[in-house]
Amino acid sequence: MAHRKKFFLLAILSLAVCEPARAASLPTYVGACVKTRIKSIGTRLEGVPGSGSAVSFKNGGYQVSYDSVPAIEHSKAGDHVRMCLVSIPRHCPKGDDRGRVYRTTNLRTHKSWKLPDSEHMCGGA
Repeated sequence: MAHRKKFFLLAILSLAVCEPARAASLPTYVGACVKTRIKSIGTRLEGVPGSGSAVSFKNGGYQVSYDSVPAIEHSKAGDHVRMCLVSIPRHCPKGDDRGRVYRTTNLRTHKSWKLPDSEHMCGGA
């Protein structure tokens, strides 16, 4: 029985090691997660303190908030994160894919935030 437990743990670990191969892109369906790194952290309006938080990722992802998000402000460029797609807006005009919401967890600080990829939902301003 102990041999089976070791084999099972080895199988799980091997899957975990393979997971980062998907880190090059954004999650494509609700519930999917990828690992990536923070590229940059700033404010919603570039160079305007107090205008909210913005964070971009090495995989091309972006999240923004009108509010300042402490979990983002305590993060640093280069931090490893896990991004999970939480929701995709429906009934959007063709080609307008704004408004996807991601839950991101900083793997260094273990703090999370849930924000959209745009200031406006699809079809908005």
